Amino acid sequence: MKRKKAATSVNKSSLKWLVTNSHSNNYGGAAMAKYNIGVDYHKKFSYMVVKDYSGKVLRHGQIQNTFDHVNNFLKPFKEDSSAVLESCRNWCVMHDWLEDIVDDVVLANPFKVKAIAEAKIKTDKIDATVLADLLRADLVPQCYIAPRDVRDMRSLLRERMFFVRLRTMTKNRISTIFDRYPEEVRNFKIQTDLFGKKGRLQLEEIKLRDADRALIDRELNFIDLINVFIKEVEEVIAENFKESKSAQHLKSIPGIGPFFAMLIDAEVGDISRFKNEKKFAAYVGLVPSTYSSGGKTVNGRIIKSGNKLLRWAFVEAVKPAITHNEELRFEYDQLRKRMNWNKAKVAMARKLLTIAFKCLKEKRNFRKLNKLELERKILMRAS
Repeated sequence: MKRKKAATSVNKSSLKWLVTNSHSNNYGGAAMAKYNIGVDYHKKFSYMVVKDYSGKVLRHGQIQNTFDHVNNFLKPFKEDSSAVLESCRNWCVMHDWLEDIVDDVVLANPFKVKAIAEAKIKTDKIDATVLADLLRADLVPQCYIAPRDVRDMRSLLRERMFFVRLRTMTKNRISTIFDRYPEEVRNFKIQTDLFGKKGRLQLEEIKLRDADRALIDRELNFIDLINVFIKEVEEVIAENFKESKSAQHLKSIPGIGPFFAMLIDAEVGDISRFKNEKKFAAYVGLVPSTYSSGGKTVNGRIIKSGNKLLRWAFVEAVKPAITHNEELRFEYDQLRKRMNWNKAKVAMARKLLTIAFKCLKEKRNFRKLNKLELERKILMRAS
């Protein structure tokens, strides 16, 4: 027991030092709030700790995750109050409740919080206390909080991706069953697209075992249902695309269509939160990993952290971009001379990211080089 007390005391003393020095260094923001609320959010319940500006615990306890329970718990502390919770699964539920109750809500980066104040003994109470202390010291490493309408658009775009993925899985299941009948297949001139009009006719006409026929019929009906859902979602996305100037700027970039334009716009949110293109690339995850020791620096593969959806969008946009734009095709060919196709593809994704960043920052469309400008660029590279 003594060892545990020593471990927690070290953590508390370090937090006390941070709080004291932050006030002496005239930190502002959340440190000036009268009540500072740390929230350790879980699926069914949360643990809350309320502290005043001096660090005195005014209230703490576990509460159920409902708006009424949260509101009643924080009722005496609504005036001049600030709350903090870590970014986690479904954080937006608690965030939106707190937004209606307290004056200010901060979303903390869990990885950076761990680096600043890692406790050797971990409980819900300690986690909430650490967050409250960091909040009153104005030392919370904050995450960007997208507006509700942007979060709704993200959910819609991800729903469309889910439906497309589900449709592909179902098509693959049907193709697997279809491949069990090689002799019957030889009697047909197989269509390239089994799920187009002619392909669907073949799937209906080919003789199969009753069990396989019933399975294919059910899954074809399932695909039809998924197509209805995808169409409904795409109609809503198309309506929002017409109203988004940022998405229209992004669509002018080669390889980026309406869906990718809306996806990038929604995932980025406010482009002004990135100081430069390098910061944006790091957020997306299109930067090389770096190993530096003893004066030697080695760059490796791209980092695994970052926004996976944005990285996927830029990488997927490379193929149509180099197909339909001569300038980008030339850039890709130059890269292929000194690296394999996979590295060249990632490098081109970074190029598209840079273009997208400039278009969003400068609020303009992509400017395509004319034939004379392109020829001049090729000659300059050759010389």
